[in-house]
Amino acid sequence: MNAAQTRRLILMRHAKADYPLGVPDHERPLASRGNREAPAAGAWLVENNLIPDYIICSDALRTRSTCAWVLSELGEKGPTPYVDSRVYSAPVSALCSIINEVPDTVTTLLVIGHQPVLQELALRLASADSDEEAVYELAMNYPTLGTTVLETAHPYSHLDARDAKVTHFAVPRP
Repeated sequence: MNAAQTRRLILMRHAKADYPLGVPDHERPLASRGNREAPAAGAWLVENNLIPDYIICSDALRTRSTCAWVLSELGEKGPTPYVDSRVYSAPVSALCSIINEVPDTVTTLLVIGHQPVLQELALRLASADSDEEAVYELAMNYPTLGTTVLETAHPYSHLDARDAKVTHFAVPRP
């Protein structure tokens, strides 16, 4: 792949999770609403021709469940996700480092994770030529299924700050 070729980074927060008594945060399942809404995130990716060729997913139950719903909408186009335990509690610099490890052959990367790190990373990477309305919306609120799409000509290994143009912020729901 030519280093100047556009790459996409999609940051997606998991669907609405439940809070069952006695269940550790890492093992929280999706709420009924989350199970109803999560497929819409996959459908939104398909509708917008944002099919990932690589997925990094937190190992928390709610993110893995969200990923399964997204993949159900992608069908055969969806890659096997890489479940990474580091994503669950990663601060913004560590999540950026995880993304820096992605091979340059990947053109569209989907990261399914948690708040507040996804919002913080989107704002850190947003370049001056980003869509102002999208940046404003993601800065004000990053609800469940919040999805930021960033584009860059840089290899993933070079992403650090102000390196990617925010093109979309959406909260796909049925």
